[in-house]
Amino acid sequence: MATGTHTVEIPVDVQAVWEYVSDLEKWATAVPAYKEHEIIDEKQSIWTFEGNVKGIKKTIQAQVDITEWNEPSNIKFELKGLSDNFTGSGHFTAEELSGKTTMTCTVEVNAGGISGALLTPIIKWAVPKVASRLTESIARKIVVFS
Repeated sequence: MATGTHTVEIPVDVQAVWEYVSDLEKWATAVPAYKEHEIIDEKQSIWTFEGNVKGIKKTIQAQVDITEWNEPSNIKFELKGLSDNFTGSGHFTAEELSGKTTMTCTVEVNAGGISGALLTPIIKWAVPKVASRLTESIARKIVVFS
């Protein structure tokens, strides 16, 4: 299993963070290697990513299911690979202190099946970078929108 966690401090209140992260349409494009997404309903969406790893171009589709919405501080989700055999989960948390908000994003991914042996080194390399870049990108957008 690969895990990535990243925390940022944002100079806005927790409600401003919630208003942004509770709308998947606002931050889907912030995910590294984002290509497109389709919202199925308020708790389920399909995301497509495309990237290059060591010269190999790869398109990956994942189903994202929101499992918890706890306004204003917590969103939990699960991932299921549609194009590849992987599962995962993650969450966003936000905590306000003195008018600033600390936001943390954690993502865990586990590759399975025959392709798991090939995907695991790539996932272990990519997941921490994805968590960091996603969190930083969302933080920058929240500051601009606030």
